[in-house]
Amino acid sequence: MILEKTITTGFLTLDMDFSRTSIIKKYKTQSRGSKIKIGIDKMKVEDKLLKKYNKTGPRYTSYPPATFFDTNFTNDDFKEKIIQSNNENPQNISVYVHIPFCPQICHFCGCTTESGFTKPFLERYVDAVIKEIDYVGKLINKNRKLTQVHWGGGTPNAISLKYIEKITNKLYEEFDFSDNYEMAIECNPAHLEFKHIELLKKFGFNRISLGIQDFRNDVLDAINRKPSKHPIDDIIKKIKDEGFTGTNIDLVYGLPLQTVESFKNTVKRAIELDTERIVTFSYAHVPSILPRQKILEQIGFPSSKEKATMYENSYDLFMKAGYVSIGMDHFSKPGDEFEVALNNKQLHRNFQGYCTRETTGQVYAFGASSISQLDSAYIQNIKNAAQYINSIEKNNLAVLRGYAVNNEQKIVRDTINSIMCNYYLDLTEIAVKNNCSKDKVIEVIDFNPSKFEDFICDNLIKIEDSKLIVYEKGRLFTRNIAMRFDPLINQKVGTYSNTI
Repeated sequence: MILEKTITTGFLTLDMDFSRTSIIKKYKTQSRGSKIKIGIDKMKVEDKLLKKYNKTGPRYTSYPPATFFDTNFTNDDFKEKIIQSNNENPQNISVYVHIPFCPQICHFCGCTTESGFTKPFLERYVDAVIKEIDYVGKLINKNRKLTQVHWGGGTPNAISLKYIEKITNKLYEEFDFSDNYEMAIECNPAHLEFKHIELLKKFGFNRISLGIQDFRNDVLDAINRKPSKHPIDDIIKKIKDEGFTGTNIDLVYGLPLQTVESFKNTVKRAIELDTERIVTFSYAHVPSILPRQKILEQIGFPSSKEKATMYENSYDLFMKAGYVSIGMDHFSKPGDEFEVALNNKQLHRNFQGYCTRETTGQVYAFGASSISQLDSAYIQNIKNAAQYINSIEKNNLAVLRGYAVNNEQKIVRDTINSIMCNYYLDLTEIAVKNNCSKDKVIEVIDFNPSKFEDFICDNLIKIEDSKLIVYEKGRLFTRNIAMRFDPLINQKVGTYSNTI
């Protein structure tokens, strides 16, 4: 599973010190069961629409966004919400494990990461994660099935695999895995050896996500990222030969030194690798939150128009190659469970990325900065690894902040999720899911077609009765559409990235 790395998730390292001199000097001179009908065939987006709708806004990996999380939320509050979650839906359990360590920090990254860690410190961190799993696991009903495990970072594959095995064994001990569980790990190909792939399969992993970002070494150098240690083709072949059920490739567009043509070539190269899923993330530039990103300003970025063209070209290339568009930035092969979920309007989204409602569950997250996503609450752990360890060793939990979601916010959450994931909204379905009347839904989300007149006139959406459908060329503006349903948007809490 792909990990969603956005400025709104809280997977952030706000205070980073780095050297700018070398890189500046180097580059300064350079309806259920039926498919959604799409009303417009062309993805081409006009310049006027880019200027009109390119605003700042949440990425809606949660609702309310993480900027609303409250530091008054305590360890005791978390314990109470874990117990409450046993009687809420979905009943399935999802687990997220955060490894916040990287051999070097990429300048563009929005995740909580640390470098310069020692072996004794890493061992304390692993022991803390295991202690946290042990404590939380005992509060969760043993009749519930674990269906998903996702490892992110940081760079999970940069640590010794014996630590990955140790944590994984604890998960097997504490939870009842379903027969068709998914266990995925994010890997940086710069630190991925063939023996690592063999061991991960032995430990029970069945999906690997490769953070490639770009195939051009100068782009990787500009963002302080090392290229793959082995040919990507050989890595992909090894993953397939070992019997993994799926491989993801992560790409990022809008990075320094990228051009429309160069990113088109990157996408073509990704298609040649023939992986089950490919993701094209839009780079989010928020130097006020991530000071390390300022170094990239000295090199320069593609314009909003160039970024939009990269998106359009990528979309067209994936479509011609037979991939299916999933959500805003994911593409999968036909028959993939993501396509099935999209066609059945069952695609879901959380801090780990897109997922299916059939397999995803309430998320119980472990490790520094990780965010648990329960039906009625979000809870984020302490971000600093040392502080996280100290809190776990003392208190079993390490809550930094959280948010208790009320029933009306759940209605908004389901509404926005439907738009963001399925390009579709049915007010009746939202009402049924929330056990309320359609009139209540209309009241909560302030649904009025006149609010969407600009999107309708620009041929981005259509509204029929109590349904809203996003046209193909409206997908680039999905966040903008979702914002119209957000009663908190005018409060302007926190800093968000541009929507395009």
